[in-house]
Amino acid sequence: MKEKRERRLNSEFQKEIYDIIKNKIKNPEITEMFSILQVDVTNDLKHAKVYVSVYSTVEEKRLSTFNAIKDSAKQIRMELGKVMRIRTVPELDFILDNSAEYGQKIDKILSGLTYSDDGENL
Repeated sequence: MKEKRERRLNSEFQKEIYDIIKNKIKNPEITEMFSILQVDVTNDLKHAKVYVSVYSTVEEKRLSTFNAIKDSAKQIRMELGKVMRIRTVPELDFILDNSAEYGQKIDKILSGLTYSDDGENL
């Protein structure tokens, strides 16, 4: 039962945080497309890890957007308090997730591999 509540809370936080950043935070530094991949809230609801992926081909813009999101954590938390119906709104710790870039790198390596008909590596 407890696990089901945690999953539901994590999912709800993920949806609400994305909506707040997208629609309510007016930070001109957030210029690139982003996604909230996952939210992990502790059992006592005091802390939450928020995994963010920023999609940009320019590393400087990517980091700038992530830092703008990270710098808006208090404002995001305040907006969460207005939207969520819970007693305690957790402290938000934003973490830049590089899994998409890592996956693209692996895909590029794999696509560069060629094999002959007998299964030997060329």
